[in-house]
Amino acid sequence: MRWQGRRQSDNVEDQRGEGDGGFPGGIGRGGFRLPTGGGFSTARGGGFSGIVILAAIFLFLKFCTNIDPMQILVGSGEDGGTLSPSQTQSPSGGDTSVKSNDEMTQFVRTILAETEDVWSGIFQAEGQTYPAPTMVLFNGQVRSACGFASAASGPFYCPGDRKLYIDLSFYDELDKKFGASGDFAQAYVLAHEVGHHVQNLIGVLPKFNQMRQNMSEADANAMSVRVELQADCFAGIWGHFTEQKGILETGDLEEALNAAQKIGDDTLQRKMQGYVVPESFNHGTSQQRATWFKRGFDSGKLDSCDTFNSKI
Repeated sequence: MRWQGRRQSDNVEDQRGEGDGGFPGGIGRGGFRLPTGGGFSTARGGGFSGIVILAAIFLFLKFCTNIDPMQILVGSGEDGGTLSPSQTQSPSGGDTSVKSNDEMTQFVRTILAETEDVWSGIFQAEGQTYPAPTMVLFNGQVRSACGFASAASGPFYCPGDRKLYIDLSFYDELDKKFGASGDFAQAYVLAHEVGHHVQNLIGVLPKFNQMRQNMSEADANAMSVRVELQADCFAGIWGHFTEQKGILETGDLEEALNAAQKIGDDTLQRKMQGYVVPESFNHGTSQQRATWFKRGFDSGKLDSCDTFNSKI
């Protein structure tokens, strides 16, 4: 990616060095965390109402059984498919225990700014204003409106405070242990979390939070897959417009698709435990994740990301 020299976002809270350090556990693949208290922001209307209504109809018609809602905490490391940290160093080799402005910090600030530009344009085209999320950089552990989290959670989005959280050591794991290298692969991770923010704004996450209380564990996992794949598709939409800016280089798309495949439920479960349990999937298979990212990348359109009424 040709990201150097571009605008960097100011919507960043650097909390590195403010915690007590990390503790053992596996780095999750990211996602969104459900709040332990409080509620979601209200859904927005306007041009996004179609996809919200489709999601609501799908949820209402399909899921009317029983549930333990805690079973669908996404990215919590409880689904049998997690990554395992070995250190708390940043990908550039710097010490993330103190605030810094090293190359990786500049990179994530730049990617966040690029998502702000793209989604602001999309929202503006629908007559709306895009309220950008805040990115929190942390080292080891962090407290959010969705509860306490460690690096084991991986990057995640909290709809309760509209913030996305990342310990930059995740990128080191993504590269060295799982073979998902490259700056566009790293950008995909952030764009996916921003995708969850968009879902929160247009009403998908609030509806999921409401309906999950009547879902069985299996149905909740199935719905979680559709939510995650839509976030992948939204990340692809961001990639579509990023390519139009001339920022991408040869091989960048392949980096993102490779990353999506490396963090699929089936691939991670097979790697970590030697077998797969499809009913426990809550992010999607490697093929599904790559397919939906590519769909958004190719089309650049929200209506191409209706995972709720499409065969996945």
